[in-house]
Amino acid sequence: MNKPPAPGIMIAAPRSGSGKTTVTLGLLRALARRGLKVQPFKCGPDYIDPAFHAAAAGRPGYNLDSWAMREDVARQLIGAADDADFVVAEALMGLFDGVETRGAWGNGSSADIASLAGLPVVLVLDISGQSQTAAAAARGFQHFRDGVEIAGVILNRVASPRHDRLARSEFERVGLRVFGAVPRQAAIELPERHLGLVQAAETDGLNARLDALADLAETNLDIDALLGLSPSNRSLDFRTRAALAPPPAQRIALARDAAFSFIYPHILKGWREAGAEIGFFSPLNDEAPDAKADLVWLPGGYPELHAGRLASNARFLDGIRQFARDKPVHGECGGYMVLGSALTDAAGERHPMLGLLGLETSFAARKLHLGYREARLLADCALGKKGEAIAGHEFHYATVLNAPGEELFSLSDADGNPLPEGGSRRGQITGSFFHFVDRR
Repeated sequence: MNKPPAPGIMIAAPRSGSGKTTVTLGLLRALARRGLKVQPFKCGPDYIDPAFHAAAAGRPGYNLDSWAMREDVARQLIGAADDADFVVAEALMGLFDGVETRGAWGNGSSADIASLAGLPVVLVLDISGQSQTAAAAARGFQHFRDGVEIAGVILNRVASPRHDRLARSEFERVGLRVFGAVPRQAAIELPERHLGLVQAAETDGLNARLDALADLAETNLDIDALLGLSPSNRSLDFRTRAALAPPPAQRIALARDAAFSFIYPHILKGWREAGAEIGFFSPLNDEAPDAKADLVWLPGGYPELHAGRLASNARFLDGIRQFARDKPVHGECGGYMVLGSALTDAAGERHPMLGLLGLETSFAARKLHLGYREARLLADCALGKKGEAIAGHEFHYATVLNAPGEELFSLSDADGNPLPEGGSRRGQITGSFFHFVDRR
């Protein structure tokens, strides 16, 4: 019989900004310092938090998504934690938040993942500006959805011992367990920018920050009690062999640095398990892709912050252009913008890019594009075959100045409403703002 996945918990909250990431990172590092193998997960579409999770836990984390990811893929990723001692999954937004129309097997809520994986939920509650009332709010979570167990709470941004006592007494009265109370500690908050936290690799003194968060967790959380929580739903088969997304080529040259970093770990896992060879190169360091590769993949990231440097890196630009003469190149979001003719940065300065596609973008006038997406391919490309449907999401602030030309796919939102900006293709050169998660 297959060994079941490790026990674990989900760290969730009523809303974004409650302190989920702070608590999750502190707990991950604290458990790793105890010598435990701790497996991190992130619910929903998010590139940045999993990189922090991996740095804190010392092992790669994976995203789990009930709208964009097939259930057998999610169960396989959960099953990959069978060598871990404990699982810590971080929720997205509020615990029950999702979209209106169901996707692959759910609406994208973190509650879907907690129910599937049998993870007890620990709510992080920002109790600044309230005390006893916090217990009333938490009580509403307990019976909101069958199959989701609220194991207790962690009180965050506690102002004083008296504040702690007032809130804790009401939780005890209603029978909700308090696993700790975290005081206000602005000195160890992580820096942010327009797409979320500054990336883990760019965060100054990251290990010291993670150790400080672990110290905070050890001091203020009952970690032994959290480790003792019992999972449910472990009768499900989590060792299913799902068909992960196949690699787009045998030898893949993948851009990786501070400007190009947004590719999901489960995508790389699927490519490697299928036997693909992945070689990394850094456009910011003026590196060209390996000419022996079969395909170049430019992932998303922050090229808008480095547009001037990219525009002056002749070896990178010439290497991609030479490669693109007879081999495919694909760009996602930031990579797509770099494939275009020009990128205008936030200060209004226009920088020439690769010019392999007709797209021109600007950050001088930012506009948020955010949400789940389903794309149906209009041509064969790195993402799949013509006519195939794929699922993913979009999250960027770029404004399109020039139409990109021939579309790569037809695009719709989570409710099936058609959307513009269906990517672009010119021969074997393809790109879009769409971030790929899974096949439909």
